[in-house]
Amino acid sequence: MTKRLTRNDIKQLDRLYRMQLMNTLPGIKNASLIGTQDQEGQSNLAIFNSVVHIGANPPYLGFILRPLTVNRQTYQNLKATGAFTINMVTRNMVQQAHQTSAKYKPGESEFAATGLSEWQSDNGLPAPYVAESPVRIGLTFEEEQHIKANDTWLIIGAVQEVFFPEDVVLDTGQVQLEKLETVGVAGLDGYYGLEFLERLAYARP
Repeated sequence: MTKRLTRNDIKQLDRLYRMQLMNTLPGIKNASLIGTQDQEGQSNLAIFNSVVHIGANPPYLGFILRPLTVNRQTYQNLKATGAFTINMVTRNMVQQAHQTSAKYKPGESEFAATGLSEWQSDNGLPAPYVAESPVRIGLTFEEEQHIKANDTWLIIGAVQEVFFPEDVVLDTGQVQLEKLETVGVAGLDGYYGLEFLERLAYARP
């Protein structure tokens, strides 16, 4: 039996139920850890399920930040230093990655709290990578777009460097995500494995 909820019905739902429902309805998104540091070099790490492709030439990625009504260390750090990293989450990192969503105090590093290893590139990008992540992307802050509908922010970064295992990328450029055992997330706490189904030809009329 199919259930129908109107916009007004959704508004009347219990807050936690509504939050989980609307977070999981769009389906599985990639799980990523975003690394930043403040101007004193104190690192911060947070899990996000909203990283999106913005463009390939030039290369841009973006992610969504919730309203800035409370302290958002990721935002404050990337605005202060102009840099952040995106690190892919794999099966053996799930519990540690999820733990980064805890509300640690400013000055407490999520790397130290979760046991994930902090790694810095030698290119001088002022943002930490997750050493355990097989795909690591370094970006500089490009622009932000305020989404007035719900007071969230789209943060856009310019890709400066990428690190990945050479043997998982096809000659055509596609990353074989299933070989990396990357995970997706639906909602705030549901993690999923990825399974490759098939690769189809370029669609034409």
